[in-house]
This record gives sequence, structure tokens and C-alpha cells, in this order.
Amino acid sequence: MTLDELKKLDPNKIGSWPILPKLGVLLLLLIALVGASYWFDWQDQLTRIDGEKAKEEQLRTTFLDKKKQAIDLPAYRKQLVDIESQFGALLKQLPGKSEMDALLTDINQAGLGRGLQFELFRPAANEITGDFYAELPITVRVTGNYHDLGAFASDIGRLSRIVTLNDISLASGKDGLTLDAVAKTFRYLDDGEVAAARKAATKPAAGAKK
Repeated sequence: MTLDELKKLDPNKIGSWPILPKLGVLLLLLIALVGASYWFDWQDQLTRIDGEKAKEEQLRTTFLDKKKQAIDLPAYRKQLVDIESQFGALLKQLPGKSEMDALLTDINQAGLGRGLQFELFRPAANEITGDFYAELPITVRVTGNYHDLGAFASDIGRLSRIVTLNDISLASGKDGLTLDAVAKTFRYLDDGEVAAARKAATKPAAGAKK
């Protein structure tokens, strides 16, 4: 149809129009209907669908993670048992409060047994408390020859309890070498001390606002 023929069509008599103009009008109506449906209804539905798809993907990922954890649970339990066993073995290397005096004697005897002269053996006045243990620094100064000092350090490392030598310095003098160090030994806290330490940690600082 020509443009002039289209202009002559009566919009009030669409039923009498030729087939092509009718199809064109129906197509325009269909496009308008689809556009209106999308704008006023489908758009929100599609947004919700996308959101639900994202949630589904997240839930699937969470499910797979949980499934993997469930499969690995026996291995985790065994690992926990091994860790607890190792922790118990390490804890046994820490003396109790009643054993500290004997350990200090062992450190002193390790030096005397190597023929060293103690010029200073001074345990700190206060222990440094951790979560489950207390640390006691001991300032020592011993004099002897190089070989005996090395043997003394080796003997300290072989004690049945954990003792470390820190801040080591050597100086030569008229009587040989002088070793200054801080020996740190540790003991485990008993249940009462652990409870007191936790209570002190949770106690508000003095002057703090409530």
C-alpha cells in the first residue's frame, strides 16, 4: 500500500482495513502490551528471579562447603586429638608451682657441675603470667672458660623442664669469660590461678566508665 492509501484509512473502521494494515496495528498493540507488561510487572519479577538465583547459588556453595566439612570431620577430630596430645606432652614439661624451687636448684647445679663460678643468680621478684603459664626470668652471671660455658648452655637445654637462655653476652676478664644472660623458666598455672587470671582479664580497669 502507498502512503496516500494509508492516510485514507478510517481509524473508526479498522475492521474494513486491508490485511496488512490490520497486521501492522496488531503488531504495534502487541509491542505496546509487552512493553507495558515489562515496565509495570515483569521488570520486578525478573529482578526477584535474579535475586533468588543468586541466593540459590550462595546456598549451593554453602551446602558444598558444609558437605566437605562433614566429609573431613573425622580427620579434623583426629587432628584435634593429636593436638591435645601434643599440648599435654608440652604441658608436662612445665613444672608446677611446687616444683619451681627444685628447677632453680637444677639450673644452679648445671653451672656448678661444670665448674663455673656464679657471680649472680637473681630470680625476678614477680612472675609474668600468661594464659595458662607463668614465666620467671632469672638474671645470671657466671664465670669460666669457653668450653665450660658452652657445656653449661647445652646442659640447660637438656633439662627435663623448659628453660631458655636469652639476652646472652660474653666478656673476657682476668678469671676467664663472663657470661651474662637471662634464663627464663616456665610453670603451668593451677586451676585456681587460671580462674583468677581470667577474672582479672575481664575485670574493668580502674576508673573506666560503665
